[in-house]
Amino acid sequence: MSEEMNLLIPFESYEENAVNIGTQQKSADMARFIDTVREDGLYLLNVNMTDSRIRAIAEFLNRFEAPRIMVVSARQYGQRPARKFAESIGANAAVGRFIPGSLTNPVLRSYVEPDILFVTDPAADQQALREAVNSGLPIVGIVDANNNLRNVDVALPANNKGRRSLALIYWLLAREVLKVRGATTDEAWAETQDLEEWQSTF
Repeated sequence: MSEEMNLLIPFESYEENAVNIGTQQKSADMARFIDTVREDGLYLLNVNMTDSRIRAIAEFLNRFEAPRIMVVSARQYGQRPARKFAESIGANAAVGRFIPGSLTNPVLRSYVEPDILFVTDPAADQQALREAVNSGLPIVGIVDANNNLRNVDVALPANNKGRRSLALIYWLLAREVLKVRGATTDEAWAETQDLEEWQSTF
C-alpha cells in the first residue's frame, strides 16, 4: 500500500485509463512486468513498475538534447498523444506511416538523424525500430504484454493499444520530463494541459 501512496497519480487513474490492461498473449520478455491474469485471460501489467519506469525514462530522456529525440507512432490512438508529447518537450515526431529510409537514407526529404528513438509500439513501429537498430540508436518503447523486447533498450510497460492509456502515458511522461528540467509542476501542468484533449483522435 505504501508503494501506491507514492505513485505519480492515484492508482485508480491508471486503472480508469486502462493503462494496466494487457493482452491475452504474453511474451516471455514481458513476464516480469505482469502482475496477474484476469478471469477472461487478459494479462494485467504491474502499475508500480509502469510508474517507476515513467520517472526513470523522464530522467533518461533529459540526457539528450530535445530536438535529437525522435518519437514515432504508427498506431492511430498513439498519434495525437505522441505528437503532443514531442511538442511539449521539444522533440521530433513522426506519426502515421513511417517513411522507409527516414533514419538511414540522407537523400530523402524525411531524413533525420536523432540520437534516440521512442516508439509507441515496437510491433506497429517495426520499420522505425529496424532503422534505429541499424543506426545504433538507443530505443525506448511502450510495451504491452505481448511485445518482444529484443531491440528495446528501455521498456515502459503499459497498454499501448488503448486511446486513453496512450494519452495518459504520454501526458504523464511529458509532465515528468519537464519537471526534471524545472519547467513545470504537477499543478501548472494540470491547469494548462487537458488530458481529454490528448485523448482525442483529431
